[in-house]
Amino acid sequence: MKQEKKYCNACGRELKVKNGILLEDVLAVQKEWGYFSEKDTTVHSFRICESCYDQWTASFQIPLQKRKKTEVI
Repeated sequence: MKQEKKYCNACGRELKVKNGILLEDVLAVQKEWGYFSEKDTTVHSFRICESCYDQWTASFQIPLQKRKKTEVI
């Protein structure tokens, strides 16, 4: 069985995968565009590694909200 390589869409770095399992956490986004956009009926998807996520969110004009979870299931 051939392993599919996975990459960060922002920096292009190959993500760590073993036996088809992603071994690092990423931001995975899938957006189905709707009627009030120029991309109606188009689906976009991408993965961003943690380093690129940190750089991206640091550039936000309004900081993102953060909270700690008290329980992990």
